[in-house]
Amino acid sequence: HKPTYDSMRKSLEAMKSHCLNNGVTDISMPRIGCGLDGLDWNKVSAILGEVFEDTDIKITVYTL
Repeated sequence: HKPTYDSMRKSLEAMKSHCLNNGVTDISMPRIGCGLDGLDWNKVSAILGEVFEDTDIKITVYTL
């Protein structure tokens, strides 16, 4: 199934929890959900910022 903005937020919340529980301080990723899945990067980026705003986790996003 294709992701929705709600399922994207839930996945990022789970990623945040995993990072905090396992000492992960840096994440590198492509523009997840925005290629074949068709989500808008501006919306996904905003969700990513909201989810991780209260952490010190560094996120690097690459364009492939």
